[in-house]
Amino acid sequence: MVKVIDFLAAVESAYEAGIDVMDFQAKYRVFKEVVTSISGEKQIDKAFQAASNYSIYQTVKRMRELLKEGDMSQATTKTRKIKVS
Repeated sequence: MVKVIDFLAAVESAYEAGIDVMDFQAKYRVFKEVVTSISGEKQIDKAFQAASNYSIYQTVKRMRELLKEGDMSQATTKTRKIKVS
């Protein structure tokens, strides 16, 4: 449960201040170890969005876009932040 809450806090950070894409990706991977099914993720997203107006789906989508934009293994791109509006 702590891993899920930690991930939800990362989603919140992405909306409020931005979060390093590599940090967010690490938290998402841990979250997916706990919530392995897509339906489970959608249920959590629906409840979280109803309570906070923040979307897990949109944040993960933005993370994937940033990761596709460039090779995230380069040191210069590690400072990219996810900022969802």
